[in-house]
Amino acid sequence: MMEKIPSFCKDHDNLQTGLYLSTVQQGVSTFDLRMKTPNGGDYVPPKALHTIEHIIATLLRNGPHKENIIYFGPMGCRTGFYLLTVALSFKQVLGELRRAFSLGAQAEEIPGSSKKECGNYLEHDLDGARKECAAYAAILSEVKADD
Repeated sequence: MMEKIPSFCKDHDNLQTGLYLSTVQQGVSTFDLRMKTPNGGDYVPPKALHTIEHIIATLLRNGPHKENIIYFGPMGCRTGFYLLTVALSFKQVLGELRRAFSLGAQAEEIPGSSKKECGNYLEHDLDGARKECAAYAAILSEVKADD
């Protein structure tokens, strides 16, 4: 029998929207960016999810902590994203995500969305992504950073 991975050990019946430090392994911190309540019937639409990935990954990898960003990508359940970082505190990650999602809510283009740059270039929704980014920015504004 295989061991359960950490994300499957969380009680998804009680998990709410927000930002959570999921695991720290070999110096890499995995953050759970929960944009939607699990099993709540409201999920990030696939096209918007794809667009958010392009926008936020680009913003994070061009931001002030770009050297500390390992990976940003969607959850298969479409309730949010994972962010993997090194050498950043929760407070730093929260600040960087607030910046990125606020900018994402105002994005005017989708980085890396041409046929040459993207493996599914027809599946994007900029308006939907902006709406979801704005909603998550509002959620992040309520998250408290422990000093």
